[in-house]
Order: sequence, then C-alpha cells, then structure tokens
Amino acid sequence: MPEATFAPHDSAPDTVLVVDFGAQYAQLIARRVREARVYSEVVPSTMPVAEMLAKNPKAIILSGGPSSVYEEGAPQLDGAIFEAGVPVFGMCYGFQLMAVTLGGTVDNTGSREYGRTPLAVSKAGSTLFEGTPENQSVWMSHGDACSAAPEGFTVTASTDVVPVAAFENDEKKLYGVQYHPEVMHSTHGQQILEHFLYRGAGLQPTWTPGNIVEEQVALIREQVGDKRAICGLSGGVDSAVAAALVQKAIGSQLTCVYVDHGLMRKGETEQVEKDFVAATGVQLKVVDAQERFLNALAGVSDPETKRKIIGREFIRVFEAAQLEILQEDGPAVAFLVQGTLYPDVVESGGGTGTANIKSHHNVGGLPDDIEFELVEPLRQLFKDEVRMVGQELGLPAEIVQRQPFPGPGLGIRIVGEVTKERLDLLREADAIARHELTAAGLDREIWQCPVVLLADVRSVGVQGDGRTYGHPIVLRPVSSEDAMTADWTRMPYEVLARISTRITNEVPDVNRVVLDCTSKPPGTIEWE
Repeated sequence: MPEATFAPHDSAPDTVLVVDFGAQYAQLIARRVREARVYSEVVPSTMPVAEMLAKNPKAIILSGGPSSVYEEGAPQLDGAIFEAGVPVFGMCYGFQLMAVTLGGTVDNTGSREYGRTPLAVSKAGSTLFEGTPENQSVWMSHGDACSAAPEGFTVTASTDVVPVAAFENDEKKLYGVQYHPEVMHSTHGQQILEHFLYRGAGLQPTWTPGNIVEEQVALIREQVGDKRAICGLSGGVDSAVAAALVQKAIGSQLTCVYVDHGLMRKGETEQVEKDFVAATGVQLKVVDAQERFLNALAGVSDPETKRKIIGREFIRVFEAAQLEILQEDGPAVAFLVQGTLYPDVVESGGGTGTANIKSHHNVGGLPDDIEFELVEPLRQLFKDEVRMVGQELGLPAEIVQRQPFPGPGLGIRIVGEVTKERLDLLREADAIARHELTAAGLDREIWQCPVVLLADVRSVGVQGDGRTYGHPIVLRPVSSEDAMTADWTRMPYEVLARISTRITNEVPDVNRVVLDCTSKPPGTIEWE
C-alpha cells in the first residue's frame, strides 16, 4: 500500500461504487475497498447507469452473482458504463458480463470450478498482478467460462478449466477476474484489489478516521443547524461514538438521554454515567423506565413483536424527555441521534439485494409517527471503522473496544416472555460469562458472546442431591469482522467449563449450560 495521504477536509471522499448483482459477497467487497482506505458504497444493478455516474464515482466494481449471463432474467448492465471513462473492475459474474457486453465469448462448458483453484498468471508485470506470484490460489464459484477476451484486452491469467481467468485493458482502464479476490481464500486477493484501486484507477488511500470525523462533523452541523438534538445512550460502542461525533459538531445543543429500561447488563448504567460523561463532558439525562418497559412487554414472546414494542416505548420515553427539555430555554429539540451501522441497514432490508432478516432497533423497529428527524452519522460504517472513529475522538478503550450489544438489550436474549425475574437471572449469568472471558484474555479474540436464556424451556437436572427442573443458558461466542458473516469461536474447554460451573452453581433456577456452534449463515448472531 502506498503512503497514506489526506484529502482536503472540505471535499467529499473519492467514491468507489460496488454494483451488486445479487452476490453474497457484495458487502464484503465494499469492506475490502475501505480496508484499502478508499470509500465505497453498494448500489443495485438495477440502478440506471446515468444515476451511478451522477454519484461521480472514481471507480466501479461489478460484483459476482448466482446467475448465468445467458440465463433468462439474469441481471444486465448498460454497456454505456464501459464508455464513461470510469475505471471498472469485474469480478466473477461481473467479469463475465463485462466480457459478453464488450464482444468477448463466454461459454457454458459444463466444467465448473468451486472453491480453491490454482491460477496461472501469464502477465506477471500487469497492472493487477504486479508483484504477485505466477502461481497462486484463488476462490472460484462459477459454471460459465470466458474463452475469448474482448478486442483490445490482454489475457493475464488462466486456470486448467478457464482459458481467460483475468484480462486487462489499460487504455480504457477496464479490468476483470473470474474469481473472488475479496475473500480471504484468494491468497493475494487484497493486493489485486488494491492494484486496481491505486494503479488502475489512480486512487489514493484517503479514507481515514480523521477524514470521517471531519466530514461527519460538517454534515451534522449542516443538518441540525441551530436546533437541538437528543441521543439515546445504551453504553455500547455505536451510540457512544455517534453521540461523541454529534457532541463534537454541535456541543451544548446535544443532550444525551440514558433510558434505564431494565434490559441492560449488570453494571452498565453506572458505566454510562461515569465513563462516557467523563470522556466527553456531554449533558446526560437518566430516565428510569424499567416498570414501563416491563408492563409493555408483559405476556409477549414473539421476538419481532418484542423488538417493535421496545422501539416504540424507547421513542415514547424520548418524547417525554423532550417535553422536559423543552421547558429549558433554547431552540426546539428536533433531532434524534442513533448509532445505526451499515450491517444494520443491510439486515433490515435497506441494503441492495437483501431480504429483511430481522427488524433492527435502530432501523426497522421505530413507530411510523416518530416526531424526530434522525441523525445517523455511522450509517455507512462497519464496526471496525466505528471503533477507529471512537479512538480518533478520544473515547476510552473500555467503551471503544466493548463487545457489540443489541439495541433491544436483554429483551431479545430471553427466548420467551420478558419478566424482571428472568432479566435478573440472565444478568447474573451474563456477568459470569463476561468476567471469565476477560480473565482468560479472550475479549479481543471473540467478536461477541451473547448469553441467551431459554425461558420457555426446562430440563431435568441434579443439584444438591435433589432433582431440579431448571432453565438452560446458551453461550453464543462468535468471531466476525463486521457481523455480516460470523463463525462460532473455538473457546478453550477449560474456560467453557469454568463458565458452566459458575453459572449452574451461582445462578438460581439454571441447571444446564449449552454451546451454540452455528455459523452465520445459516444462523444469525442473536437468537431473536
């Protein structure tokens, strides 16, 4: 990677558009571009080329996809995109679509390549492959194969099955590879991607935490103007960084509200009041709403209904807090700050080519009659970018490195009705798990470890020489980069044993601890 440079703070970042053809990896491509310190956005393949170009992209990447280019109804792309003078990089399906559109040949040979595949580079000094081995392992996932490159293109790599596995046209700045450079199984994939960005498109790595802060501060000031905003602090990384950004932008125009809804983990109210206020000097109002939330959730077991109730009550508490704040001198409170992240938007159906997996507390769980305009300064960021912004803003490590925690809190970690007794039980089990993970030095290794209470399930056990009929507790340790995908963490058995022993000994009415060893997909990180 070349030496980082810094774009002028008063200019928008150079943007790379990732055109999504239904690929499972479209969001990952965007993430990899950002890891190269270049800003990226995902857009649907159905977006007219004129609209794409209106975004003034400095480069365009065409993602993979499950279709064949010859399949009826397969996603297409206006060939005008290749004549616009914008550098384009096609991957997998995007590579084949580029080849066909520009006059090359793609055949359905009947020979398929899936998984790790040896790639032979024939032009080692090319724009994409400069400095990489002539033989490298890549990740393939295709049935069709390109047998002839379009006129003006140089073939730069092949496999045993695919004669044209990569091609380049430096004059028109058009490039493509048959494989998936964005996945870690393609051993030099990030280097190839960066070669396109830096060498092919001439971009500089200017997408840095400092630039993000400067840009968002300017946008927040423009949006809020001389009005006031309130922000809900949950104690988590997302709300804390969002609040710190807005505080930096508008200062005393922001009031943070901590809603003690009784769904938080042990000790988190004290952490918010002590650590965050000390780090930022923000104005903080604490609202005790535990009884209100418990009454609203009484008798409700359906997870989507719980999420929507929590979102609704959250806003209503804010409206009540607004009325109190309005009694103070000053302009109206017109804005609500939320720590919505890019994966939240995607999973709630706000991304391209995605189904609504679940409503998110920061996205899909709010009532239609909300009285505030939303300020979401982290909406286009992944979690690791949020942490870097938090460090840039000077937040303490205890907040910045805190494991993710869902907006609806423990309300969606109780499978079944939410009651005070069940919350207290889960809080103790969660506190034990967190303590043992920290003591074992696993905080950074594990992305997060939801502790789930199966409140509607009971199993037979033996405790104190007597028969018990208690609840199971589920441990869900996962490793991930951005929550888009995740794998269960292979924790040391001795740590699991300590957690299990302590929970079953110290938490009443729990006689069994189980481990969730499901990846995402097919399972989500949270159970509800």
